[in-house]
Amino acid sequence: MANLKQLAQSLGLSITTVSRALDGYSDVSAATRERVREAAEKAGYRPNASARRLRKQRAELVAVTLPSDPGHIGPPHFLDMLSGCAEHLASAGLNLVIAPVPRGESEVEICRRFVDGRRVDAMLLVRTKRRDERVEFLQSRGIPFVTNGRTESLEPHAYIDGDGFAGFLAATRRFQATGHRRIGHIAGPQEYYFAHVRRMGWQAAMDDAGLGSDLCAERAPTEQGGYLAALDLLRRPSRPSALVCATDEMAIGALRALREIDGGDHISVVGHDDLPIGAYTSPSLSTMRMTGENLGASFASLLLRAIAGEPAAELQELHAIEFVDRDSHRRPYVAA
Repeated sequence: MANLKQLAQSLGLSITTVSRALDGYSDVSAATRERVREAAEKAGYRPNASARRLRKQRAELVAVTLPSDPGHIGPPHFLDMLSGCAEHLASAGLNLVIAPVPRGESEVEICRRFVDGRRVDAMLLVRTKRRDERVEFLQSRGIPFVTNGRTESLEPHAYIDGDGFAGFLAATRRFQATGHRRIGHIAGPQEYYFAHVRRMGWQAAMDDAGLGSDLCAERAPTEQGGYLAALDLLRRPSRPSALVCATDEMAIGALRALREIDGGDHISVVGHDDLPIGAYTSPSLSTMRMTGENLGASFASLLLRAIAGEPAAELQELHAIEFVDRDSHRRPYVAA
């Protein structure tokens, strides 16, 4: 029996067009609707009943919850992705709504209001935790969703993520190859999946080289968090000669800390996320980023496929990490 993706490929049509044709939407021509219906009947395709019911009762909204501070919606690198996602969802008749989560409120409660109130057709989740209550809730309700990042959920769910373990393993080995031995890691909170796998990549490289992995400081994934973590590491008896930072925001905070200490201009730094501001720091920030063209469109595509009822296990993308070399990782190395 064919699934929706196979049916669409056999017809040379998009998954969205086939799904809307089967649901009888008037924006698909009568001839195309009939061709799709005949092909589905011949292939033995049976639409997912719950997904079809959701599509018939469309709210025409996809919601994304974003933690926020007063006057600030972040993290900033999500906003470009959300803009591209919104543009592509709009072409399918769906609007993307950003729901800031005020300090002190629970994201899962906001998810509950959207889902139980039938206000959305699907949800997009960012900055996933290893054990993520939002994911568990949406799975229990059967609502389509896609996450920006993986979790440790035993039940498959749709996601797009970068291979943080491989990226931080490679970044640490690059420093080792140029003579660094005291390579510190500025880590994000370990309940977040991205922070955990990035730390594990750094630690694996240190362990493989027979080097100690004690130069690690964990703080909030912000500029202030990076600043405080760097000061912690720099005050230790044997301070690092290089810093691998979980995010660009933390790396920018670390650069600020390095300006406050003697010899800070000899400590190399690399971040992750490729924030535009990184090109204008002093020194300019070397960083990493997830590969892939137009990630916003990729998220929109997965959301539409999830709404159409495709199995979550078929909606998972793990992207390689690439380096963006500027100046901060090339600072003059001074041997101990």
